[in-house]
Amino acid sequence: MFDWGVCLKLFLSAAACALAAFAPAVSAQADATKADAAKVPATAAKTWPVEAFAELPAMDSPELSPDGARVAARIAIKGVQQLVIAEVKGGNVRTMGLGENDLNWWRWVNNDWLIVGIGAETNVQGMPWSISRVASIKADGTKASILAKAVAAQNGDDVIWVARDGSPRILLSYQTSIYYDDLGFWPQVSEVDVSTGKMRTVVPSRQYVRSWYADATGAVRMGVGYNDTARSSKLLYRPDGRGSFRVVDKANRRRHESLIVPMLFTADPGKAIASDDRDGTDAFYELDLGTLELGKKLYEAPGFDLGGLEVDAAGTGMAGVRYTADAPAVHWFDPTLAKIQADIDKAVGDRRARIISTSQDLKKLIVHVGAASQPGAYYYYDTDYGAMSLLSKVSETLGVRPQLSPVKTIRYKARDGLEIAAVLTLPYGKEAKDLPLILMPHGGPFARDAETWDWWVQFLANRGYAVIQPNYRGSSGYGTEFAAKGEGQWGLAMQDDLNDAVDWAVKQGIADAKRVCVVGASYGGYAAMRAAQRDGGRYRCAVSYAGVSDLGAMMRYDRRFLNSGASGDWLKEQAPDFAVVSPINYAAGFSTPILLMHGKKDRRVPVGQSREMAEKLKAAGKVDGRDYIYVEQPLADHFFSRQADRLEFLQQLEAFLKAHNPA
Repeated sequence: MFDWGVCLKLFLSAAACALAAFAPAVSAQADATKADAAKVPATAAKTWPVEAFAELPAMDSPELSPDGARVAARIAIKGVQQLVIAEVKGGNVRTMGLGENDLNWWRWVNNDWLIVGIGAETNVQGMPWSISRVASIKADGTKASILAKAVAAQNGDDVIWVARDGSPRILLSYQTSIYYDDLGFWPQVSEVDVSTGKMRTVVPSRQYVRSWYADATGAVRMGVGYNDTARSSKLLYRPDGRGSFRVVDKANRRRHESLIVPMLFTADPGKAIASDDRDGTDAFYELDLGTLELGKKLYEAPGFDLGGLEVDAAGTGMAGVRYTADAPAVHWFDPTLAKIQADIDKAVGDRRARIISTSQDLKKLIVHVGAASQPGAYYYYDTDYGAMSLLSKVSETLGVRPQLSPVKTIRYKARDGLEIAAVLTLPYGKEAKDLPLILMPHGGPFARDAETWDWWVQFLANRGYAVIQPNYRGSSGYGTEFAAKGEGQWGLAMQDDLNDAVDWAVKQGIADAKRVCVVGASYGGYAAMRAAQRDGGRYRCAVSYAGVSDLGAMMRYDRRFLNSGASGDWLKEQAPDFAVVSPINYAAGFSTPILLMHGKKDRRVPVGQSREMAEKLKAAGKVDGRDYIYVEQPLADHFFSRQADRLEFLQQLEAFLKAHNPA
């Protein structure tokens, strides 16, 4: 099997520096806020060095142990992200070296043990394969091991339950074979003692069942099956952890049918909580498990889809609901968390406070305070003392409250009358008149932008550009009808929506129509290529990072993954004629300079998508260095996980914009 090379080592220099604020709490909430406010510069906009925006987050996604005594987080150490476990008081810091492996997620099992989701790539019969595993790590750093190491096949990181009684137990769903005709290709569920690695099977593999679900007690009560050949789904259910599963519902994907799958089993064994879009947007409802009928609507955010569900301490109810309106938001059902949120909101003024993690008793919390124009910081809040102390800044160079560019949401009408929301960032200290504009379409495309901190955007605004980020038709978060308007419109009406955003900014007097560039990554990179090829006369230049140039090749690449038939169906719905909307087929038509950049280790969009686009441009007579520039980053992935890759990208971007659309 693959050698994961997981190791733990004591790290007391850079990591200790990054976590220097683990010192005892010394400031009350209001005092911390006043201190931060005092740091806000009163002068005009400062031009920050490019390195400031390229910095990896000093801390990312911190998670408190159940007793609140330790924190696990991704920390940037010398430009590389690593997992760090640290005592909040006492200063002991340990880091987990992952080598070439990906750090996907982490979660506390109890006060002494942490589990970590790890990803890697290896060759199977000459083809690159992604592999996932779970590592268990003792909090004091004395022991680490890979769970199911000897038996897991390709996918081995689906943790469907963690014990809530303090014992080191989890339920792990994992494959034991890579061969589709083996029963072990379909995951089984085992209870695992993370402290010893000992396992016992609780649910055997079942043909076509890919996902298993457990209730708060650890009883596996539901499975979801999918047959990619028939495009059919089925829902298996049992009322407890002992009886036989029976098929209670079926769906035909070819007829766009879907299953209602519980998000959470409640304390009532016959009830669950589920998400449904029957009223146009995803909302949460009660679900009767006996009849599979939706009951009372529990919460909705009118006009917006709901996102994550925060589970209460018992694991049977909703503590809160997260969603994104113009900016990320949360509604707390738990009265303690609602009161804490209200108190912190009052203390931080015009900034936004997000409760990131809590101890089991809700007395100790990690809170992020920041804004769309400020990277902010993580604070440790001890409710017994009413004090909030700095845990870590997000950016060591920019600090907690740099005076950067303001961000707001605007709405404009597309040419067919559809209302579209867009995030607009204006350079600080400049009049919003006749500015050079960067059009930045998001990736996905089933994703969206919102009023959040964005290092790309703030870098560009700091250099004097206005930046507009349209949530074009087909974007997520705005309900079923809006998402459906993107079907069949890749490179067509979706591209028109981008052009219409530029027209809006010009009509408002914000942007100079003769000084516009388009910059994007992933699907946004595709849109940048398409703009350079289809609408080059509108743009001074285009920049694509990890963009898709050939939809047919992308679908052939995706066939290596499970359920590729369904994903292929979806892609064909978005772009019925791949050839017509694939920029690679129109290299001779590119009429504006384009910068193509791609990471060689990109597992989401293969590097060939940009490499071959560059080759086609050269073959069409385009001049390297004038009409196009291609930069391949040998160690980069799809997500800018390395600081060096971020820095090189921003440097190349800045030089390219200076040459073709100077601010």
